[in-house]
Amino acid sequence: MFVVTADQRGSQTSADLIPAVLTAVGQYGSRHLALAPERTAGDEFQVAISDPQAVLAIILDLTRAQTWSVGLGVGGVESPLPTSVRAARGEAFVNARDAVDRAKKATTRLAITARDEAGTDAEALVRLLVELRDRRSDEGWEVYDLLAGGLTQRETATRLGISEGAVSLRAKAAALRAEEAAVPALERALGRLDVDGVAAPDVATD
Repeated sequence: MFVVTADQRGSQTSADLIPAVLTAVGQYGSRHLALAPERTAGDEFQVAISDPQAVLAIILDLTRAQTWSVGLGVGGVESPLPTSVRAARGEAFVNARDAVDRAKKATTRLAITARDEAGTDAEALVRLLVELRDRRSDEGWEVYDLLAGGLTQRETATRLGISEGAVSLRAKAAALRAEEAAVPALERALGRLDVDGVAAPDVATD
């Protein structure tokens, strides 16, 4: 199981972003989310996720805004799952707490904690992509959003009132092809982490 714990950066001097992010993350739906996102503290939310593609998409959305410290914990969770993420327990939740605490000190605002070195490897690779995206200009993001929305380069050029060549130059400067190649590889790396899913609760013995 994957658990994301995210803490709003600079929350004491900015608006409360939790309601909007709960709506955005919640749109991934029950097919990808094991437990819906909820506020777990004044400036923090948590969500349990079953799908590595959704995990990476959520991480990239949160880090793009540069307003969240994002911790990803990987491991088992106790079964049966409760109805609220705040009531859930297990290794993934412990690891998510460790990860978000480390993320607060990281320049990429991201950390991943799992039980072995595969988590360290995944963290390093995802951080590289986040660093690449952090360097992207507003013009680069403009092209990214239009292409990600399904427009062709020609349609993007028309929408922006520039030439197709200019779109290509913006895409190259924004390293869009590098990201396009990296995302499936990172999804596979996350999927290969030692994910136990749902574990049985501990039973006390005499």
